[in-house]
Amino acid sequence: MENPAYYDDVNITGTVNLLELIREKQIRSFLFASSSSVYGNNKKVPFSENDFVDHPISPYAATKKSGELLCHTYHHLYDINTVCLRFFTVYGPRQRPDLAIHKFMKRILNNETIPVYGDSSSKRDYTYIDDIVDGVVKGLDFVRENEGCFEVFNLGESRTVSLSEMIETIETVVGKQAKIKRHPMQPGDVTITYADVSKARKMLGYAPSMEFEEGVRRFYEWMRSR
Repeated sequence: MENPAYYDDVNITGTVNLLELIREKQIRSFLFASSSSVYGNNKKVPFSENDFVDHPISPYAATKKSGELLCHTYHHLYDINTVCLRFFTVYGPRQRPDLAIHKFMKRILNNETIPVYGDSSSKRDYTYIDDIVDGVVKGLDFVRENEGCFEVFNLGESRTVSLSEMIETIETVVGKQAKIKRHPMQPGDVTITYADVSKARKMLGYAPSMEFEEGVRRFYEWMRSR
């Protein structure tokens, strides 16, 4: 929200640069990392790849939708095999430190206050990194093996966890209680993300399997080992 021009430069101009490069080099296949944020506050859950996604509610989401449109344009003009993967709230070892599970766990361990936005009822489809990597590899195989393809796939666990449940799970795993400071809901935050992964299951053989508490436990073990 604070720097939309930066997101525009990286996510839109950066995508155009890559697409132009593969056009010039006559590379046949392209795998694009998109985001569940393109669904905005979609009323229908779980989110399907066929849902209308022209109402993003953050600059980031708008740039990711733009990236998908650019991918389709280059697929149409230059017959580039293309797959767009919409990632749903990825977590696990090596997760970015500014994202919720990493940030909350670190602050709880250090007896620091965690910021909680809204009433804790918002829900996310948390997807463990091993399941995402499996989906990415299967996406790469698909785009290489299917001439003329343009497909969009959701990669999520297809289960939702509320913000309050997420905090409680971290508390259970680390054995410490969180100190919470409440704030109003942030602009640009969606109330829920929830992936329908039936298309990815059918066409890619994608099969997410990580239970949330076990995934958080593995992330905690990684943090302790650093």
